[in-house]
Amino acid sequence: MSASLIRSAKLIRPTLDRVLVQRAAVPQQTASGIYIPDKNAPKPNLATVIAVGPGFRSQGELISPQVAPGDTVLIPQHGGLNVNVEDSKDDFILFRDSEILAKIE
Repeated sequence: MSASLIRSAKLIRPTLDRVLVQRAAVPQQTASGIYIPDKNAPKPNLATVIAVGPGFRSQGELISPQVAPGDTVLIPQHGGLNVNVEDSKDDFILFRDSEILAKIE
């Protein structure tokens, strides 16, 4: 594997308190019909949780992540580790559980 290139996001199993998220899709066109190039499109702060690690131990106690697969979360604009998945235009990012800003109910 070179430069974190993975064949499928389903093969990724986060460790410790890490959370794999898929950034929400950005509309390619404005309401008035103007197309937005990918490099100029804003990156949304919403993402869907794909996979979650088991948690980590602190003073002998297991601290479980606060999110679960399928949850919609608010993520920071910058940060995390980008994971490149073969044949996918989707953005997958690996965050620590503590970096997730909020869970959207």
